[in-house]
Amino acid sequence: MVIRMRHTRAHTKNRRSHHGLKTPTVAKCGNCGENHQPHHMCLACGFYNGTLVIDMKAKHDAREARMTAKREARKGEADTAEEENAIPGAVDGAAPDMVDPAKQEVVDAPEVTKTKKAAPRKEQSA
Repeated sequence: MVIRMRHTRAHTKNRRSHHGLKTPTVAKCGNCGENHQPHHMCLACGFYNGTLVIDMKAKHDAREARMTAKREARKGEADTAEEENAIPGAVDGAAPDMVDPAKQEVVDAPEVTKTKKAAPRKEQSA
């Protein structure tokens, strides 16, 4: 229903009094002691009402093995991509026409360090 008339702040707050968030109810797992939703399986150990529903340890181990295999595959792809994109004749990833940063000379530019003074405007130079 669309509110067509202007309501006072009190009426608006009275209408919204049921919109507040409520704290979730929790139950303690009888197996491991972790908190979980009532009438739901414990997400830490996989037990519900004293019986094992899902073997969470095996599930965690399988996920870890899958993630390590994925990381190794990505690392292998990155290594092959670097080898394919390497420049022939380059030393340590630097192109042959580039100067080694250790051998570069640093030159101070005096014109950069000087502060420039602005010329006064025509109206101000009277």
